[in-house]
Amino acid sequence: MAPSTASSAVSVIRSAVDRELFDFCADHRERLLEVGTELAPAMDALEAIVSGGKRLRPTFTYWGWCGAGGDEKDERIVRAASSLEFLQACALIHDDVIDNSDTRRGLPATHKRMAGLHAEHGWGGDSDGFGRGAAILLGDLCLAWSDEMYQASGFAPQTLQDGRVPFNAMRTEVMAGQYLDTLEQVRGSAGREAALRVMRYKSAKYTVERPLHLGAALAGRYEELAGVYTDYGIPLGIAFQLRDDVLGVFGDPSTTGKPTGDDLREGKRTLVVAETLARSGAADAERFRSLLGAPDLSVSSVEWMCSLIESSGALAACEALISEYAERAHVALESPALDAEARGPLGDLVVAATRRSH
Repeated sequence: MAPSTASSAVSVIRSAVDRELFDFCADHRERLLEVGTELAPAMDALEAIVSGGKRLRPTFTYWGWCGAGGDEKDERIVRAASSLEFLQACALIHDDVIDNSDTRRGLPATHKRMAGLHAEHGWGGDSDGFGRGAAILLGDLCLAWSDEMYQASGFAPQTLQDGRVPFNAMRTEVMAGQYLDTLEQVRGSAGREAALRVMRYKSAKYTVERPLHLGAALAGRYEELAGVYTDYGIPLGIAFQLRDDVLGVFGDPSTTGKPTGDDLREGKRTLVVAETLARSGAADAERFRSLLGAPDLSVSSVEWMCSLIESSGALAACEALISEYAERAHVALESPALDAEARGPLGDLVVAATRRSH
Protein backbone atom coordinates (compact mmCIF):
# COMPACT_ATOMS: atom_id res chain seq x y z
CA MET A 1 0.00 0.00 0.00
CA ALA A 2 2.06 2.93 -1.30
CA PRO A 3 0.00 5.97 -2.36
CA SER A 4 1.52 8.23 -5.00
CA THR A 5 -0.67 11.29 -4.47
CA ALA A 6 -1.48 13.54 -1.55
CA SER A 7 -5.18 12.64 -1.66
CA SER A 8 -4.53 8.89 -1.60
CA ALA A 9 -2.14 9.25 1.34
CA VAL A 10 -4.95 10.87 3.31
CA SER A 11 -7.74 8.60 2.11
CA VAL A 12 -5.94 5.26 2.32
CA ILE A 13 -7.53 4.36 5.68
CA ARG A 14 -10.36 6.89 5.73
CA SER A 15 -13.11 4.43 4.85
CA ALA A 16 -11.80 1.99 7.45
CA VAL A 17 -11.82 4.74 10.10
CA ASP A 18 -15.35 5.72 9.08
CA ARG A 19 -16.50 2.10 9.52
CA GLU A 20 -14.90 1.81 12.95
CA LEU A 21 -16.56 5.02 14.12
CA PHE A 22 -19.94 4.02 12.66
CA ASP A 23 -19.87 0.65 14.40
CA PHE A 24 -18.74 2.16 17.70
CA CYS A 25 -21.45 4.84 17.59
CA ALA A 26 -24.14 2.33 16.65
CA ASP A 27 -23.23 0.14 19.62
CA HIS A 28 -23.06 3.05 22.04
CA ARG A 29 -26.29 4.60 20.76
CA GLU A 30 -28.07 1.50 22.00
CA ARG A 31 -26.43 1.88 25.40
CA LEU A 32 -27.42 5.53 25.68
CA LEU A 33 -31.01 4.89 24.65
CA GLU A 34 -31.23 2.25 27.36
CA VAL A 35 -30.63 5.11 29.80
CA GLY A 36 -33.38 7.17 28.19
CA THR A 37 -34.84 7.73 24.72
CA GLU A 38 -34.49 11.47 25.34
CA LEU A 39 -30.77 11.01 24.60
CA ALA A 40 -31.43 10.32 20.91
CA PRO A 41 -31.06 13.99 19.78
CA ALA A 42 -27.84 14.30 21.80
CA MET A 43 -26.46 11.17 20.12
CA ASP A 44 -27.49 12.58 16.74
CA ALA A 45 -25.47 15.70 17.48
CA LEU A 46 -22.47 13.66 18.59
CA GLU A 47 -22.58 11.49 15.47
CA ALA A 48 -22.84 14.60 13.29
CA ILE A 49 -19.56 16.02 14.62
CA VAL A 50 -17.79 12.65 14.43
CA SER A 51 -18.94 11.92 10.89
CA GLY A 52 -17.08 14.83 9.30
CA GLY A 53 -13.49 15.95 9.05
CA LYS A 54 -10.30 15.09 7.22
CA ARG A 55 -9.23 12.20 9.50
CA LEU A 56 -5.71 13.62 9.63
CA ARG A 57 -4.86 12.35 13.11
CA PRO A 58 -5.76 8.72 12.35
CA THR A 59 -3.90 9.07 9.07
CA PHE A 60 -0.71 10.28 10.75
CA THR A 61 -1.05 7.52 13.37
CA TYR A 62 -1.34 4.93 10.63
CA TRP A 63 1.66 6.18 8.66
CA GLY A 64 3.63 6.57 11.89
CA TRP A 65 2.93 2.87 12.43
CA CYS A 66 3.90 1.97 8.85
CA GLY A 67 7.03 4.14 9.04
CA ALA A 68 8.03 2.09 12.09
CA GLY A 69 7.61 -1.15 10.16
CA GLY A 70 4.10 -1.99 11.35
CA ASP A 71 1.90 -4.28 9.24
CA GLU A 72 -0.16 -2.03 6.98
CA LYS A 73 -3.07 -4.50 7.06
CA ASP A 74 -3.30 -4.81 10.85
CA GLU A 75 -6.85 -3.83 11.83
CA ARG A 76 -5.81 -2.99 15.39
CA ILE A 77 -3.94 0.12 14.28
CA VAL A 78 -7.05 1.38 12.49
CA ARG A 79 -9.14 1.01 15.66
CA ALA A 80 -6.50 2.67 17.83
CA ALA A 81 -6.08 5.50 15.31
CA SER A 82 -9.84 5.97 15.03
CA SER A 83 -10.03 6.70 18.76
CA LEU A 84 -8.34 10.03 18.08
CA GLU A 85 -11.42 11.18 16.20
CA PHE A 86 -13.38 11.19 19.45
CA LEU A 87 -10.64 13.29 21.04
CA GLN A 88 -10.89 15.65 18.08
CA ALA A 89 -14.67 15.78 18.41
CA CYS A 90 -14.27 16.72 22.08
CA ALA A 91 -11.86 19.51 21.16
CA LEU A 92 -14.11 20.87 18.42
CA ILE A 93 -17.28 20.84 20.50
CA HIS A 94 -15.60 22.60 23.41
CA ASP A 95 -13.72 24.99 21.11
CA ASP A 96 -16.98 26.11 19.51
CA VAL A 97 -18.49 26.72 22.95
CA ILE A 98 -15.46 28.78 24.01
CA ASP A 99 -15.48 30.81 20.79
CA ASN A 100 -19.30 30.94 20.62
CA SER A 101 -19.05 29.83 16.99
CA ASP A 102 -22.29 29.51 15.06
CA THR A 103 -21.16 26.88 12.57
CA ARG A 104 -18.84 23.94 12.17
CA ARG A 105 -18.21 22.42 8.72
CA GLY A 106 -21.12 24.36 7.30
CA LEU A 107 -23.60 23.07 9.90
CA PRO A 108 -24.77 24.50 13.23
CA ALA A 109 -22.15 24.07 15.95
CA THR A 110 -23.12 21.47 18.55
CA HIS A 111 -24.14 24.01 21.20
CA LYS A 112 -26.24 25.88 18.64
CA ARG A 113 -27.88 22.64 17.55
CA MET A 114 -28.78 21.74 21.12
CA ALA A 115 -30.01 25.29 21.80
CA GLY A 116 -32.28 24.89 18.78
CA LEU A 117 -33.67 21.67 20.26
CA HIS A 118 -34.50 23.53 23.47
CA ALA A 119 -36.21 26.37 21.61
CA GLU A 120 -38.12 23.99 19.34
CA HIS A 121 -39.68 22.21 22.31
CA GLY A 122 -40.37 25.39 24.24
CA TRP A 123 -38.66 24.12 27.36
CA GLY A 124 -38.16 26.36 30.38
CA GLY A 125 -35.04 28.41 30.96
CA ASP A 126 -32.48 29.78 28.54
CA SER A 127 -31.98 27.98 25.21
CA ASP A 128 -28.37 29.13 24.79
CA GLY A 129 -27.49 28.07 28.32
CA PHE A 130 -28.98 24.63 27.72
CA GLY A 131 -27.11 24.35 24.43
CA ARG A 132 -23.77 25.18 26.02
CA GLY A 133 -24.31 22.79 28.91
CA ALA A 134 -25.38 19.93 26.64
CA ALA A 135 -22.41 20.52 24.33
CA ILE A 136 -19.93 20.47 27.21
CA LEU A 137 -21.36 17.14 28.35
CA LEU A 138 -21.21 15.71 24.82
CA GLY A 139 -17.60 16.84 24.52
CA ASP A 140 -16.82 15.10 27.80
CA LEU A 141 -18.51 11.95 26.52
CA CYS A 142 -16.37 12.03 23.37
CA LEU A 143 -13.26 12.30 25.54
CA ALA A 144 -14.33 9.24 27.53
CA TRP A 145 -15.14 7.27 24.38
CA SER A 146 -11.74 8.11 22.90
CA ASP A 147 -10.09 6.34 25.82
CA GLU A 148 -12.55 3.44 25.66
CA MET A 149 -12.01 2.90 21.93
CA TYR A 150 -8.24 3.02 22.26
CA GLN A 151 -8.26 0.53 25.10
CA ALA A 152 -10.47 -1.86 23.12
CA SER A 153 -8.35 -1.71 19.94
CA GLY A 154 -7.04 -5.24 20.42
CA PHE A 155 -3.38 -4.62 21.16
CA ALA A 156 -1.72 -6.49 24.01
CA PRO A 157 -1.86 -4.70 27.40
CA GLN A 158 1.86 -3.85 27.36
CA THR A 159 1.63 -2.44 23.84
CA LEU A 160 -1.33 -0.28 24.87
CA GLN A 161 0.66 0.89 27.88
CA ASP A 162 3.58 1.83 25.62
CA GLY A 163 1.19 3.83 23.46
CA ARG A 164 -0.09 5.65 26.54
CA VAL A 165 3.05 7.79 26.63
CA PRO A 166 2.20 9.82 23.49
CA PHE A 167 -1.56 9.26 23.86
CA ASN A 168 -1.65 10.84 27.30
CA ALA A 169 0.81 13.58 26.37
CA MET A 170 -1.34 14.53 23.39
CA ARG A 171 -4.45 14.96 25.52
CA THR A 172 -2.64 17.12 28.07
CA GLU A 173 -0.94 19.26 25.43
CA VAL A 174 -4.04 20.02 23.38
CA MET A 175 -5.93 21.17 26.49
CA ALA A 176 -2.96 23.29 27.52
CA GLY A 177 -2.74 24.74 24.02
CA GLN A 178 -6.44 25.56 24.04
CA TYR A 179 -6.05 27.33 27.37
CA LEU A 180 -3.12 29.35 26.05
CA ASP A 181 -5.17 30.29 22.99
CA THR A 182 -8.06 31.43 25.19
CA LEU A 183 -5.67 33.34 27.44
CA GLU A 184 -3.98 35.15 24.55
CA GLN A 185 -7.35 36.38 23.32
CA VAL A 186 -8.42 37.90 26.63
CA ARG A 187 -4.96 39.36 27.22
CA GLY A 188 -5.08 40.87 23.76
CA SER A 189 -1.65 39.49 22.94
CA ALA A 190 -0.71 39.53 19.29
CA GLY A 191 3.00 38.73 19.26
CA ARG A 192 4.66 36.24 16.93
CA GLU A 193 6.15 34.11 19.71
CA ALA A 194 2.85 33.81 21.55
CA ALA A 195 1.07 32.78 18.34
CA LEU A 196 3.75 30.20 17.54
CA ARG A 197 3.55 28.71 21.03
CA VAL A 198 -0.21 28.22 20.70
CA MET A 199 0.26 26.67 17.25
CA ARG A 200 2.90 24.28 18.57
CA TYR A 201 0.73 22.85 21.34
CA LYS A 202 -2.81 23.26 20.03
CA SER A 203 -2.06 22.06 16.53
CA ALA A 204 1.44 20.84 15.65
CA LYS A 205 1.95 18.38 18.47
CA TYR A 206 -1.71 17.37 18.58
CA THR A 207 -2.39 17.00 14.86
CA VAL A 208 0.88 15.55 13.58
CA GLU A 209 3.68 14.83 16.06
CA ARG A 210 1.84 12.87 18.77
CA PRO A 211 -0.26 10.78 16.35
CA LEU A 212 3.00 9.78 14.62
CA HIS A 213 4.52 9.01 18.03
CA LEU A 214 1.49 6.88 18.86
CA GLY A 215 1.91 4.84 15.70
CA ALA A 216 5.61 4.33 16.41
CA ALA A 217 4.94 3.37 20.05
CA LEU A 218 2.34 0.76 19.07
CA ALA A 219 4.86 -0.66 16.60
CA GLY A 220 7.49 -0.87 19.35
CA ARG A 221 9.85 1.76 17.93
CA TYR A 222 8.97 4.94 19.84
CA GLU A 223 12.44 5.53 21.28
CA GLU A 224 14.10 5.11 17.89
CA LEU A 225 11.71 7.25 15.85
CA ALA A 226 10.40 9.88 18.28
CA GLY A 227 13.05 12.41 17.27
CA VAL A 228 12.54 11.83 13.55
CA TYR A 229 8.79 12.23 13.86
CA THR A 230 9.23 15.39 15.93
CA ASP A 231 11.52 16.91 13.29
CA TYR A 232 8.87 16.13 10.70
CA GLY A 233 5.73 16.68 12.75
CA ILE A 234 6.32 20.02 14.46
CA PRO A 235 7.15 22.05 11.34
CA LEU A 236 4.41 20.32 9.36
CA GLY A 237 1.89 20.90 12.14
CA ILE A 238 2.77 24.59 12.30
CA ALA A 239 2.51 24.87 8.51
CA PHE A 240 -0.87 23.11 8.62
CA GLN A 241 -2.23 25.46 11.29
CA LEU A 242 -0.85 28.50 9.50
CA ARG A 243 -2.60 27.40 6.30
CA ASP A 244 -5.79 26.92 8.32
CA ASP A 245 -5.41 30.43 9.76
CA VAL A 246 -4.99 31.91 6.29
CA LEU A 247 -8.10 30.05 5.13
CA GLY A 248 -9.91 31.31 8.24
CA VAL A 249 -9.59 34.79 6.75
CA PHE A 250 -9.45 34.29 2.99
CA GLY A 251 -10.99 30.82 2.52
CA ASP A 252 -14.07 30.05 0.46
CA PRO A 253 -16.99 29.50 2.86
CA SER A 254 -18.19 26.58 0.71
CA THR A 255 -14.87 24.87 1.44
CA THR A 256 -14.15 25.99 5.01
CA GLY A 257 -17.74 25.76 6.26
CA LYS A 258 -17.38 29.15 7.97
CA PRO A 259 -18.17 32.72 6.82
CA THR A 260 -15.38 34.75 5.22
CA GLY A 261 -13.35 36.53 7.88
CA ASP A 262 -14.84 34.46 10.70
CA ASP A 263 -11.50 34.30 12.53
CA LEU A 264 -11.39 38.11 12.49
CA ARG A 265 -14.86 38.31 14.07
CA GLU A 266 -13.81 35.80 16.73
CA GLY A 267 -10.69 37.85 17.46
CA LYS A 268 -8.26 34.95 17.08
CA ARG A 269 -4.69 36.00 17.83
CA THR A 270 -3.13 34.05 14.96
CA LEU A 271 0.25 34.50 13.35
CA VAL A 272 -1.56 36.17 10.45
CA VAL A 273 -2.76 38.83 12.89
CA ALA A 274 0.64 39.11 14.58
CA GLU A 275 2.41 39.64 11.26
CA THR A 276 -0.17 42.20 10.15
CA LEU A 277 0.19 44.29 13.31
CA ALA A 278 3.99 44.05 13.24
CA ARG A 279 4.20 45.17 9.60
CA SER A 280 1.56 47.95 9.58
CA GLY A 281 1.83 51.62 10.39
CA ALA A 282 0.65 52.82 13.79
CA ALA A 283 -2.72 54.18 12.60
CA ASP A 284 -3.59 51.09 10.54
CA ALA A 285 -2.45 48.76 13.30
CA GLU A 286 -4.61 50.58 15.84
CA ARG A 287 -7.68 50.43 13.61
CA PHE A 288 -7.08 46.74 12.86
CA ARG A 289 -6.71 46.00 16.57
CA SER A 290 -9.94 47.89 17.40
CA LEU A 291 -11.92 45.89 14.83
CA LEU A 292 -10.47 42.49 15.71
CA GLY A 293 -12.98 40.41 17.65
CA ALA A 294 -16.01 42.60 16.97
CA PRO A 295 -18.94 40.16 16.61
CA ASP A 296 -20.88 42.67 14.46
CA LEU A 297 -17.93 43.26 12.13
CA SER A 298 -19.30 44.58 8.85
CA VAL A 299 -18.48 43.21 5.43
CA SER A 300 -16.66 46.43 4.54
CA SER A 301 -14.55 46.20 7.70
CA VAL A 302 -13.65 42.59 6.90
CA GLU A 303 -12.65 43.68 3.40
CA TRP A 304 -10.46 46.46 4.81
CA MET A 305 -8.76 44.10 7.26
CA CYS A 306 -8.12 41.54 4.51
CA SER A 307 -6.69 44.29 2.35
CA LEU A 308 -4.31 45.36 5.13
CA ILE A 309 -3.19 41.77 5.69
CA GLU A 310 -2.20 41.63 2.03
CA SER A 311 -0.78 45.15 1.58
CA SER A 312 1.31 44.97 4.76
CA GLY A 313 3.09 41.90 3.45
CA ALA A 314 1.71 39.69 6.23
CA LEU A 315 0.00 37.27 3.86
CA ALA A 316 3.14 36.85 1.77
CA ALA A 317 5.21 36.34 4.92
CA CYS A 318 2.83 33.62 6.13
CA GLU A 319 2.91 31.88 2.74
CA ALA A 320 6.71 31.95 2.87
CA LEU A 321 6.67 30.44 6.36
CA ILE A 322 4.33 27.67 5.23
CA SER A 323 6.78 26.78 2.45
CA GLU A 324 9.75 26.94 4.81
CA TYR A 325 8.16 24.70 7.44
CA ALA A 326 6.95 22.27 4.78
CA GLU A 327 10.48 21.97 3.44
CA ARG A 328 11.78 21.20 6.95
CA ALA A 329 9.28 18.37 7.16
CA HIS A 330 10.44 16.97 3.82
CA VAL A 331 14.07 17.05 4.97
CA ALA A 332 13.23 15.06 8.12
CA LEU A 333 11.92 12.22 5.94
CA GLU A 334 15.45 11.53 4.71
CA SER A 335 16.19 9.69 7.97
CA PRO A 336 17.31 6.09 7.31
CA ALA A 337 15.39 4.98 10.41
CA LEU A 338 12.09 5.32 8.54
CA ASP A 339 10.63 2.42 6.63
CA ALA A 340 11.27 3.25 2.98
CA GLU A 341 7.71 2.57 1.82
CA ALA A 342 6.30 5.16 4.22
CA ARG A 343 8.49 8.04 3.01
CA GLY A 344 6.40 8.69 -0.09
CA PRO A 345 3.04 8.82 1.70
CA LEU A 346 4.48 10.97 4.51
CA GLY A 347 5.83 13.34 1.86
CA ASP A 348 2.41 13.39 0.19
CA LEU A 349 0.88 14.33 3.54
CA VAL A 350 3.03 17.46 3.62
CA VAL A 351 1.31 18.53 0.42
CA ALA A 352 -2.13 17.53 1.67
CA ALA A 353 -1.77 19.45 4.94
CA THR A 354 -0.43 22.68 3.44
CA ARG A 355 -2.19 23.11 0.10
CA ARG A 356 -4.09 26.35 -0.48
CA SER A 357 -7.53 24.77 -0.15
CA HIS A 358 -8.35 21.82 2.12
